Amino acid sequence: MEHTRSTVDFIARLPKTETHLHIEGALPWELLRGIEPLRFPEPPTSWESSYRFPDFAAFERDLLHMASFWFTSPERYHEAATVLFKRLHEEHTVRYVETSFASGVMEHHGLDGAAVAEAIKSAAPPGLPVRVYMGIHHNGYTERSERFIEASLKWAHLDGLDLHGTETLPLEPWTPDLWRRARDAGKLTKAHAGEFAGPEFVWQVVEELGVTRIQHGVRAAESATLLERLRDREVVFDMCPISNLKLGVVDCLSAHPIRRLHEAGFRCTVSTDDPLSFGNTILDEYRVLHEELRFSHRELAAIAANGFRVAGADAHSAAMMAEIEIMVAEYESGAD
Repeated sequence: MEHTRSTVDFIARLPKTETHLHIEGALPWELLRGIEPLRFPEPPTSWESSYRFPDFAAFERDLLHMASFWFTSPERYHEAATVLFKRLHEEHTVRYVETSFASGVMEHHGLDGAAVAEAIKSAAPPGLPVRVYMGIHHNGYTERSERFIEASLKWAHLDGLDLHGTETLPLEPWTPDLWRRARDAGKLTKAHAGEFAGPEFVWQVVEELGVTRIQHGVRAAESATLLERLRDREVVFDMCPISNLKLGVVDCLSAHPIRRLHEAGFRCTVSTDDPLSFGNTILDEYRVLHEELRFSHRELAAIAANGFRVAGADAHSAAMMAEIEIMVAEYESGAD
């Protein structure tokens, strides 16, 4: 389905969210090039539409190679987040963000995670609510990280925890206990699942970690039995179609399961994941839904509204959903 000029305008104007965004993976390219012009004279080849990463390890290695040059202090996190959030808000009409930073970077560079969370949160421009999560790998609770991970449950500017990393590594015993205690402390919890591990791992994180926010969840669609269980738990899928294509999770965008999950009544959102690696924008993600998966304008609006629903029932979310509904009504009454 080709998009018309009015569709491009509709997507551009639509209030949107980023609910699955890694701050290290969203480093604005010009900042990296500015400090390492000889090492990074041009964007990576992975930005090309035909590019596919050979495996997750290669993706993670390339991303860390780029990000490690920049993210060396809370001040650097603040500078990157300031540029990123301003662009999302002013150029891409993003009105709510959930982003995560990596505990492994805190451990590697010896950074103050509480200061990093505050640096990211304070970079948000007026009118853009931002929630900040710390992502911890399956094997990320180490002798070096234990102290600050435990302390993170009391950090004022940290909103929650997210499970990151290689899905095929087993969950370690500390994880369910930490996720439970995080919620007891008023933090939100998520988990990456259903990207490279199958439906059984999606169920494991829901059952053992107590999460209802699944980052990706693509492979959950392989099991009708699992989907019925997840429906009972009101699970949300924060999906990233372009990431899934470039990492080989799906063979083509037209086969992405977000269409089936949306039609089955699941609450799905779309986000960019790691645009430093994929060269994508949130506008590209919505265009993919329209062009490759034949989402109508009302369905695009429903995906956008889902992002504000997961943000919670506050005045800002209510206002954004009302604005979305007005846009749809205007389009349906007068679009060409």
